[in-house]
Amino acid sequence: MFEVTKAIMALTKSSIGKRFKSLDVGNDAAIFFAARSGIKPIVFYHFAEAAQLAEKELARLINLSARTISNYKDQKKPLARVESEHLLKLIALYEKGEEILGGVEEFNHWLRKPFWDRVDCPIDWLDTPSGVDLVTAELDRLAHGYAL
Repeated sequence: MFEVTKAIMALTKSSIGKRFKSLDVGNDAAIFFAARSGIKPIVFYHFAEAAQLAEKELARLINLSARTISNYKDQKKPLARVESEHLLKLIALYEKGEEILGGVEEFNHWLRKPFWDRVDCPIDWLDTPSGVDLVTAELDRLAHGYAL
């Protein structure tokens, strides 16, 4: 029974990369072109679940309210280009963070710890696309063995 429960949990907590493999977030050009079409709001909800983020927190990061996203979903309206790009950058960041740190929980923990020379935490930077880029650069440095 325990092994079956463990297997079900593994399926529901599949990696960000596996859950969003249909989205090409491998480089800035791919993100740009995908964002121009607008991302369906359902991607927001799936990502919030996979990233273990509250919907309100994720909405705050992309500078929308959870209610606005719900309205978009009800109206079958895609997110605007700016919010789509920001969401795609966050998905790419979480893919990288999960890969480098070993899992979503570990990455979320890392996001909430200040760097040695800062007061704020990396998650505080994620409310702008350039902040996402800065956190991505810090992850790259970590992956290459540089102290943060």
